Amino acid sequence: MSGGVDSAVAAAFAAEAGHDVTGVHLALSRNPQTYRTGARGCCTLEDSRDARRAADVIGIPFYVWDMAERFHEDVVDDFVAEYAAGRTPNPCLRCNEKIKFAAVLDRAVALGFDAVVTGHHARLDEGVLRRSVDIGKDQSYVLAVLNRDQLSRAMFPLGGITKEQVREEAAKRGLGVADKPDSHDICFIADGDTKGFLAERIGAKTGDIVDSATGEVLGSHDGAFAYTVGQRHGLGLTRPAADGRPRYVLSITPVSNTVTVGPREELEVTVVHADKPVWTSGTARTEPVECVVQLRAHGETHAAVLVATEDGLTAHLRTPARGVAAGQALVAYLPDADGDIVLASATISGSARD
Repeated sequence: MSGGVDSAVAAAFAAEAGHDVTGVHLALSRNPQTYRTGARGCCTLEDSRDARRAADVIGIPFYVWDMAERFHEDVVDDFVAEYAAGRTPNPCLRCNEKIKFAAVLDRAVALGFDAVVTGHHARLDEGVLRRSVDIGKDQSYVLAVLNRDQLSRAMFPLGGITKEQVREEAAKRGLGVADKPDSHDICFIADGDTKGFLAERIGAKTGDIVDSATGEVLGSHDGAFAYTVGQRHGLGLTRPAADGRPRYVLSITPVSNTVTVGPREELEVTVVHADKPVWTSGTARTEPVECVVQLRAHGETHAAVLVATEDGLTAHLRTPARGVAAGQALVAYLPDADGDIVLASATISGSARD
């Protein structure tokens, strides 16, 4: 129970369905005094109090589990290391994989519980992960890293209703979080300053911003970690391009500490390579599969042919995608009359244009 409306209603639904439910809030900060205040993100001190009050209203036991060390090692350290390597990670995906459905699930099973219930907007249909009926709030992308064993011990009670309906259900039950804003920020960055957070841990290091076509130095930066593929604003270029057109980040090279920029069309790719595959559906495909792929959270989807390789997965896109960043997840879906089925996920390692 994060302290938000989704997990509170999920807990209420589970209890009302007759399950023996215990509410758990995760303490993820080594130093609770560094928790931000206000409703800027999940896992604040206020959130823990909101979660406890919701558990009281529902009438279930409530505990706080200290997962700070595990969270720091598996999520925070990974986040920093990925940026240092020139990639753009998704910490929410890593938290689901390493914390909520590994560390928490392992402890829950050891204590005799059967499943972990969360407020994620996604559906489970006989162990098959599908998109939520509320496409605008769908979170199957950040759950696609889970395997069939983990999904067999997961419950997502909210996947069949919209976010508006979730708030209505909360209000009907007298839950004080009914109108609480959604969290958007990275929970472990107290002031929301991602650039400053990374600079403190990686260290500022001046480098060049260069033109992709000519190699000309167009500006400088204090750390390549502050940039991501597809970025347009805040590049700090000292002079405009000769043709006057805007420039976008095309690539980041940590070894030379160089950020390469160029025109928008150079962002377009039709082949995406990914490693560390997880066959969420439980069945590894050896033959090419017609599917749709999503390449970032809340990003658009692309029709593609998915091919399993020795190193992972390769998606051949029917239409070009822009701003594909290494470190993000490639999630493949099988279109279905009852809603898209999550087929597989993998971590994007590179991309190219046919």
